[in-house]
Amino acid sequence: MADFEGILPAIITPMDSDGNLNEAAFREVMEFNIQAGVTGFWVAGGTGESVLLDDEENMRIADIAADQNRGRVNNIMHVGAATTKRAAALAEHAAEAGVEAICCVPPFFYRQTDEAIVQHYKTVGAAADVPLFVYNLPSATGVEITPELMKKIQDGVPQLKGLKHSAMNQGNVRAFAEMGLDVLIGNSMLMLPAMINGATGCVDGPPNAAPEFWVEIWRAYQAGDIDAAKAAQSQGSKVTDIVREFGMHGVLKALLTERLGIDCGDPRLPTLPLTPQQREEVINRAAAIGVGRVAVAQSDD
Repeated sequence: MADFEGILPAIITPMDSDGNLNEAAFREVMEFNIQAGVTGFWVAGGTGESVLLDDEENMRIADIAADQNRGRVNNIMHVGAATTKRAAALAEHAAEAGVEAICCVPPFFYRQTDEAIVQHYKTVGAAADVPLFVYNLPSATGVEITPELMKKIQDGVPQLKGLKHSAMNQGNVRAFAEMGLDVLIGNSMLMLPAMINGATGCVDGPPNAAPEFWVEIWRAYQAGDIDAAKAAQSQGSKVTDIVREFGMHGVLKALLTERLGIDCGDPRLPTLPLTPQQREEVINRAAAIGVGRVAVAQSDD
């Protein structure tokens, strides 16, 4: 059995009316997902707008996530940055904060050699010395982690535990799994087929706003009830359809604001907020598939 498995929503970073981190809302979103049965979080990743946050904000998010979680699920904190020095500093802080693992995109903007990428991960992994996940997101970074490159990383980075696979080539899921890695599929529409192909779970933004669908996929799959898993996958994919039509950050913040009765704010610029008309349509379409207001269970302080 994998150490990191199940459904790990890529959690949003709620903002207040001034565009700053809303700590109270972050804690409520996290608690809502924990109570829904998620097995962990992908913290301050693409859905969490990490590259639009400064390093101090990302460090504060690591502190909050570890404190709110208190070891109940697996927090995987994203520490990727454009320089190895910054990524390593974020990794060191995340480990000190108490997260269960870290994740990191490869160096981006300037094209690097395989050797440079391996050295980047070696330095970042050593700075934290907790399980490390590679974030394979070539659409944003311009770097695809192929099985061949992953083997080089695996040979050079003892902290390597697995990856979030958000590349187009889904056939590589099996190849990565056969390398002994925990493979978390980065496309929530493909959670069920990816698990059949060797993935251990799913990391994506849409489950953050409607965790019940993906938790049901996981539980049904574990119970061997493929029909129930397929039904839950179909419902969850309808949420993902809305996200893809209107944009990840605006949709998830609008849905969580509506569901939890808290203000999660707007995306950080340059990402534009939803228009009032778009927001109304998003909420109505989500409600039509059962994604409506919920009661939030508070954690014990």
